[in-house]
Amino acid sequence: MKSSKQKITPRYDRLFVILMPLLATLLALAIGAVLLISLGADPIEGYSAMFQGAFGSKNALADTIVKATPLLLVGVGICISFRGGVLNIGGEGQLIVGAICATYVGLALPELSFGALVPIAMVAGFLGGAVWGGIPGVLKAYFNVNEILSTIMLNAIAVQGMNYLLRGPLIDPVQLEAASRIPQTARLSRLYDLPRLIPTRLHAGALLAVVAAVLVYIFLWRTTIGYRIRAVGLNMSASRYAGINVRHYIVLALLLSGALAGLAGAVQVYGVHHRMFTDGSATGFTGSAGFNGIVAALFGQLHPLGTIPASFFFGALIVGANSMQRAMQIPSALIIALNGLLVVFVVSSEYFKRRLEKKRLIDIESMEETEKPAGTEVAA
Repeated sequence: MKSSKQKITPRYDRLFVILMPLLATLLALAIGAVLLISLGADPIEGYSAMFQGAFGSKNALADTIVKATPLLLVGVGICISFRGGVLNIGGEGQLIVGAICATYVGLALPELSFGALVPIAMVAGFLGGAVWGGIPGVLKAYFNVNEILSTIMLNAIAVQGMNYLLRGPLIDPVQLEAASRIPQTARLSRLYDLPRLIPTRLHAGALLAVVAAVLVYIFLWRTTIGYRIRAVGLNMSASRYAGINVRHYIVLALLLSGALAGLAGAVQVYGVHHRMFTDGSATGFTGSAGFNGIVAALFGQLHPLGTIPASFFFGALIVGANSMQRAMQIPSALIIALNGLLVVFVVSSEYFKRRLEKKRLIDIESMEETEKPAGTEVAA
């Protein structure tokens, strides 16, 4: 006779949980189709333009990967913080601080060779983001300050700091509200630097992001420190009882999360823009990568390796949506609304996934209690 656990092993609910983010995306696209129809546009033609814009050529595919690169770095950092039981909503600010630190290194040390300057700049961006992520970590661990509020407030501080620097100390005398360009020799390699490849915007930062995702997976699931971070995220009280320094790992989780967002900022400067610039908001430079990276991490089930295809998918949506806007002449507000729908439905899918998992555990316990062999109760 099979055990109750074997009997109640889910046949379809586990698959449903895995596919839930995809189903949420399809539902968001369906509502987007209704919005397109209401504007007098053909949704089939619109989504075809979106697909062509994201995958229709080598340049389009390269643009998708370039757009996905900061999402992946931020998303992998989000995996660390969420697994550690803390919510990092400060990716935008951490990305900006990392970019500022990397830009300063490039402008202060122009005489260094590529082999020396780029690694130093990447480390500077990594450390800058780590400091900006570590501040809310300390506030959370030692003063019980809500990390959602502190990270959002630090986003605002980072944006205003960027505006000050790019309109003052780091200003380019030729172009206002932008920093001077980093040296030509310090830029991340692109595909046209390699033989027999068509020139594209794809740069080496994409490979760096994938390597970072693999290393974070190894760190979280194959090291003692990673195990302790996940243990703290699962149950702080039990971890404290087991002798784990919970405060230490809360700080570490947010510090590493911010570090990867800071690295994303450095990659954006050295691989894409080659300078920092501002329109008065964070989005002008970050493209909302600090927030979209959260959605990519959730879509990837908060797993570093799952975040790789999730980031690529959202990069394709962003690039394809811009292409659809140009092809269909639809308002930019619709693209913003479509991205918002995706965020809402993907985040909501996490709630229903947790509900299903909780229901399954309750069903298992109920079946075990019902099928308990007679005579096992202790007589009163």
